[in-house]
Amino acid sequence: MTTSFLAEFLGQGRWQLLSNLTSEPATRALPAPAGAPAVPLDLYAGAALRRPPGLVLVHGLSSDGKDDPRLRDAARLLARGGWAVAVPTVEGLTRLRLRPEDAAAVHASVEALDAAGYRPVALLGISLGAGPALLAASDPSLTSRLSAVLALGGYASAVELIRYTLTGAYAFGDVAGRAPGVLEPAIAQFARANTELLDEAGRRLVDNRDPAMVDERIRDLPRTTRDLLEALSPGPRIGSLRAPLFLIHGRQDPAVPFTESLRLDAAARAAGRPVRTAIVGAVGHVEADMRAGLADLLRLWATFYAFRRTAEG
Repeated sequence: MTTSFLAEFLGQGRWQLLSNLTSEPATRALPAPAGAPAVPLDLYAGAALRRPPGLVLVHGLSSDGKDDPRLRDAARLLARGGWAVAVPTVEGLTRLRLRPEDAAAVHASVEALDAAGYRPVALLGISLGAGPALLAASDPSLTSRLSAVLALGGYASAVELIRYTLTGAYAFGDVAGRAPGVLEPAIAQFARANTELLDEAGRRLVDNRDPAMVDERIRDLPRTTRDLLEALSPGPRIGSLRAPLFLIHGRQDPAVPFTESLRLDAAARAAGRPVRTAIVGAVGHVEADMRAGLADLLRLWATFYAFRRTAEG
């Protein structure tokens, strides 16, 4: 099943091995349980004799949220792989305006799957969506109810993510580098969506492209803005995570540097938490990259297989 899933995912639909083996999953709205925030939430599940385990799929930056066509395709494929897949819309990720309360949508999705009998429940956070996913997974009220957590192209530090976005520079431990350019449209989108953060100090930070100046520009920000960046950083909270953590990151990721998964890995190990990490050439950012070598493909397969077995309990 894992091999068929990855072949179809990496082949971007050219090799429909899993689709040929399984039936099309049904899709319906999944209501949040009583007392939980009302969030737009879809459920993808195939026909089965017993309820399959649950999986919350958290999208990355997308104006369409849960209705993003690529996300819907991924949810269907995961449902064909044997999960009941809940896909929420995370409001902050539709506008590049993340706030700590975005984790509530993930929390409500876990509760909805659990209330509907799809247990155990795992989490899969994509790109920036790994932030709310990991923050929710570290919540003490949720930690004991999760079987496994997978971050694909995720991040540990909001400050390091800003550094990379503005300057292309990345570093962790002995690994350092700089991308050939920056994504100016993403910077402009962030500025439009977060105008209240762009006082004089905030504007100086956003206009800066010198890696050596980033830390100074961050220190000049108002305390409330620095506190927000801290609250949006899942790395320091990884120690509260009880479920095994799996990390997959593309070595050539143009949006989030792979050093962020190395940072998450180190935080988990320092806290004594189980973690497995694969830095591979089999994915770019969160999309498939067919330039991967055999070693990368085997590493990706082994990590996803381990996540699947753990998530199934």
